[in-house]
Amino acid sequence: PRPVPRRLRVRPMRATFVASEVGTGLRRNLTMTIAVIITVAVSLALFGASLLVRAQVSTMKDFWYDKVEVSIFLCSKGSDTPSCAGGAVTAAQRDQIKTDLESLRPLVQEIFYESKADAYARFKEQFANSPIVSNVSEDALPESFRVKLSDPTKYDVVASAFSGRPGIEQVNDQRQILDKFFRLLGGLQLIALLIALVMLIVTVLLIVNTMRVAAFSRRRETSIMRLVGASNFYIQLPFLLEAALAAGLGAGLAIVGLVAMKAVLIDQVLAPSFQFTAFVGWDAVLTIAPVMLITGVLLAGLAAFFTLRKYLRV
Repeated sequence: PRPVPRRLRVRPMRATFVASEVGTGLRRNLTMTIAVIITVAVSLALFGASLLVRAQVSTMKDFWYDKVEVSIFLCSKGSDTPSCAGGAVTAAQRDQIKTDLESLRPLVQEIFYESKADAYARFKEQFANSPIVSNVSEDALPESFRVKLSDPTKYDVVASAFSGRPGIEQVNDQRQILDKFFRLLGGLQLIALLIALVMLIVTVLLIVNTMRVAAFSRRRETSIMRLVGASNFYIQLPFLLEAALAAGLGAGLAIVGLVAMKAVLIDQVLAPSFQFTAFVGWDAVLTIAPVMLITGVLLAGLAAFFTLRKYLRV
């Protein structure tokens, strides 16, 4: 029979040898490998959680900014602002304000007038279980126009056109209140991201130390491979695969934690309790999971590569 070419016989043997070396290395440094897996899992779980929080904040912004309104409160008898020096808003002033709001279309998407009676009914509904309801009368609440903008960022256009105008007590933008809330969420997200970055640095240092120990414990095998003319990459490959495998297992555990966070914490705990807002979907998890896996394996591979360049010089 025709002889098998040398290169076809060597490659399977090389693959088997590399696989055996990887298994041997993992068994020799089992404790440190487990430490790497756990550290990678914790750091990537924090990293993934921070990305999920970022996606949640973005989802909530889109949801709430789409519903944000500008409130134009009209003067009442008790108003003490300079624009209300003439007393309560008149019917002519009210009609003119509505006409001017209509002229701002298409920026102004919807206009809703709320009378004192409507404001009082909404107040009683919001504070149904509070004793404050008995101390507030209908006349104490102002009339208002609630305006929904097609672009909530253009609040200044409405504010400049109506603030300080006779018959108008003040112009409020709900977006300003939401911005404070989202800045708070952004701060929490930044803290989680910083903690995750610190843990990733710890992971890199642990992988570096693991590779140093592995290189020292297998220095005899490395010397033999040098003598038979093995290339730098072939010598380093088992170590790189060990680091990548440990990081991949840690990333897998972190992804499981991310899925549990979405399925349990968000879908079963938060979403039923806070039905007035939107929460991230599974598409966010499917986007973040590959990022976690690639980040873990890439960091481990780079840390191992640069460490081995120093300790496995040929």
